[in-house]
Amino acid sequence: MAQRKRGVLIGLLVGLLVGLLVSLGGQAAAEEDERRSYTGTIEGADFRVEVPRRWNGTLVLYSHGYYTPEVPPGIWLATRPETEEWLLDHGYALAGSDYRGRTGFAVEQALHDQVALLDWFAARVGRPRRTVASGMSMGGGISVLLAERNPRRFAGVLAQCGDLDLNGSWNTALDVAFTVRALLAPDQGVDLVRATDPAASGRALQHAVERALTTPLGRARLALAGAFGNIPDWASAHAPRPTDLVERIGQQAAWTHGAYVGGLGPTGRVDLERRAGGNPSWNTGVDYGRQLARSSQRELVEQAYRAAGADPSADLGLLAAAPRISADPAALAYMYRHAVPRGTTPAPVVTLHDTGDGGAMVDQERWYAEQVRRAGDPNRLRQLYVDRGSHCAFSAADEIVALRTLFARIDSGRWPDTSPDQLNAAAGAFDGRFHLVLDLLTFHEQAMPPAFVRFTPPRFLRPSR
Repeated sequence: MAQRKRGVLIGLLVGLLVGLLVSLGGQAAAEEDERRSYTGTIEGADFRVEVPRRWNGTLVLYSHGYYTPEVPPGIWLATRPETEEWLLDHGYALAGSDYRGRTGFAVEQALHDQVALLDWFAARVGRPRRTVASGMSMGGGISVLLAERNPRRFAGVLAQCGDLDLNGSWNTALDVAFTVRALLAPDQGVDLVRATDPAASGRALQHAVERALTTPLGRARLALAGAFGNIPDWASAHAPRPTDLVERIGQQAAWTHGAYVGGLGPTGRVDLERRAGGNPSWNTGVDYGRQLARSSQRELVEQAYRAAGADPSADLGLLAAAPRISADPAALAYMYRHAVPRGTTPAPVVTLHDTGDGGAMVDQERWYAEQVRRAGDPNRLRQLYVDRGSHCAFSAADEIVALRTLFARIDSGRWPDTSPDQLNAAAGAFDGRFHLVLDLLTFHEQAMPPAFVRFTPPRFLRPSR
């Protein structure tokens, strides 16, 4: 999935939301049902607020994901537009900031701007009885961080397809790109960090992926690169998990091409390094042979090398000999200050993740649960899984059921039944328009049946702690 295509995807959904705006400049306007809508700017960050006619006292504060410059204007208040309308119809107020600067790794800005919006809401609309943080992708990680750093402001968190260890994701991207460069583009002058020509380096890596897909050995090396990130061999939200070896590697390589040598590759690192004051990623001390042995994709690698008549040990030797990359201490400290949660769970947390998510790997769910066991209360965490490929491939029914699970826990102090059968029955009660799911491979929407499932994520290979 190319990063530009991600921008198109976000633009499609944002376009559905933009039509809901009915006011400008922070002024409220009344619709026929007397719903109040506000837009404006706080300290340079655009915001949007929707308040239903009969507000039930709950505010859902939504945090958006990583935006590229191609994403058109518009502020999301839920992952699906149908969810936004359902929440408003059921009495929930909604708010969201676009963050100062809007695009790139705007985590530090989001943590400030979302709280500033809460202050504005309390002063201009009314103090909520309770506030819930929700968000998708990078915004899922932001939602967890908001609650940890403002424990008295939030009653609960829903982290959807969450990039939970935001620095760990950049470590993963470095491992994948490092492998592609070493095995598939060794003599092309590619800079992985602190790039002198990031666009050229990114193009060289993407072209190397494209060439590798045409040969058995190239595909084996792509499977090896993907294995270091636990990148799933499933990228379609509408089709079943593939079984053909070439198709499996092709779908895995779509993530490598678009997300890990594309979006989080040399070009994406320009913004990250500017914000952090240097490169926060490292692979010093990483034993890639050991990483392969621990990877959820080891079996795919073994099959691919057998099909190529080759042995991965030679390529692992090349990786072992390749010069390593060190993090800049100040940049790494920046990430620990702003982008790595501790797992303290001051309020109940629900996470929702696709089992085949290659945009924010599902292995981060296991890592986050480990942080909660160390620093928080495991009884305040429920992790829900939907059996689909793609990134953030949720229907509105999925999202609403997850939110209702969180609301029930906040209201009663006890978790409701979160078995897959119960969740699927609850999602199945919604009509067809609440079951639309967007496929990032085709950019088509299709109604999909509820697919909550029991799932144990693999171990995150390159966590921040």
